[in-house]
Amino acid sequence: MAKQKKAPRPKAITPKGFRDYFGAEVSRRTEMLRQIAEVYHRYGFDALETSAVETVEALGKFLPDVDRPNEGVFAWQEDDGDWLALRYDMTAPLARVYAQFRNDLPTPYRRYAMGPVWRNEKPGPGRFRQFYQCDADTVGSASMAADAEICAMLADTLEGVGIPRGDYVVRVNNRKILNGVMEVAGLAGDESEAARGIVLRAIDKLDRLGLEGVRALLGKGREDESGDFTVGAGLGDAQADVVMGFMQAKRASATDTIATLKDLVPGSATGMAGVDELEQIGALLDAGGYDASRIDLDPSVVRGLGYYTGPVYEAELTFEIKDEKGRPRQFGAVAGGGRYDDLVKRFTGQEVPATGVSIGVDRLLAALAAKGRISDEAQGPVVVTVMDRDRMADYQAMVAELRNAGIRAEVYLGNPKNFGNQLKYADKRASPVAIIEGGDEHDKGVVQIKDLILGAQIAETATLEEWKDRPSQVEVPRADLVATVREMLSR
Repeated sequence: MAKQKKAPRPKAITPKGFRDYFGAEVSRRTEMLRQIAEVYHRYGFDALETSAVETVEALGKFLPDVDRPNEGVFAWQEDDGDWLALRYDMTAPLARVYAQFRNDLPTPYRRYAMGPVWRNEKPGPGRFRQFYQCDADTVGSASMAADAEICAMLADTLEGVGIPRGDYVVRVNNRKILNGVMEVAGLAGDESEAARGIVLRAIDKLDRLGLEGVRALLGKGREDESGDFTVGAGLGDAQADVVMGFMQAKRASATDTIATLKDLVPGSATGMAGVDELEQIGALLDAGGYDASRIDLDPSVVRGLGYYTGPVYEAELTFEIKDEKGRPRQFGAVAGGGRYDDLVKRFTGQEVPATGVSIGVDRLLAALAAKGRISDEAQGPVVVTVMDRDRMADYQAMVAELRNAGIRAEVYLGNPKNFGNQLKYADKRASPVAIIEGGDEHDKGVVQIKDLILGAQIAETATLEEWKDRPSQVEVPRADLVATVREMLSR
């Protein structure tokens, strides 16, 4: 009888397009979420937490990456035949919530939501299939003041998390203007729907592909560096010229930009309505003190999602970083949003105006790290070492006192036989202080407190002269444990 083969062990690897986050990274994200929520709350928005899973029907088909399996979402079929999917953003679930609970919610309804979203997209450097978003939306108001407020709040949020003025710009446009341009270019009918989608996605890639790359996608198509070919919209030269003119309509002042846009959409009621809305938003922001250095009207912004119906906006970081090859480049977009007046209508049959913004938290954290505004190092807990197994109760009492005083602390729980290993553990934990109490110290009623940060600094120097007034280890009465640790940490 053949010997049965053992089942292979599972590979300990992260799925492609996903990653794990460890202590310091999670702490930094938590702090950023708190800072963002503080601004959202100050603007009068209430928190909302929805399920990570929605029906495929409720999510709708709005993702731009339509060539991927399940059209960009992670979906599965239940035993009863229903299809469910992980949410790909926070906006589609909001539309479902508002439609479901509209009789109980105020109008307008202002909410913010934070959490992970999932997209079944092709992963790449810095592009993951799971990422965090922070959204804020106003549902039930058709006023351009709602859009202007979202843009102002986005600018204030970026400054609130540590991006100073001059290092960012919120760019604003209106999809109605692009629709008007499509009309002028002869792409208004149902037969041109596929071409319009390609044009939309091509413009949205302007910052990555440049004018030449977008022009290629408006025509026959484009082959990238890897040899992959993307089919273009198939526009003629005259049609492509109209679209390219729209993308390059930005002028030195908002007034001149508005005038140029009006010239691009003659005879299009939709296009002129979009220009008028954009002009209103500009006037409202100007009245609020948000000049073009913070929030700017820019026709090149279109956003890739298919549910936007009016104003769209995008926050871009303008400082330079180095790419993986050491070349300078701008960091790029970290947030975006817009008006989506038809999304709730899918459920209710009645048009419900809505507008909102989404911040990519992981990209914003990466931007702050690239700028050197957050440290890669995080301070670990104070470690109480174990010199005598039989006196664990004493060590637990110490750590309890430290915790009750608001100091992060832990008792070493490994094998205490080798004291050197305990200090190595403290070093790996980035611990600032170690507490030592052997039998002799216990009998004398004292503890040894070791400043691990200072000890590391002394180890790196050739002389102890400059450290004579600050010893890296001190002996203090047991009663002074908390006060001494707190003073050492404050240094």
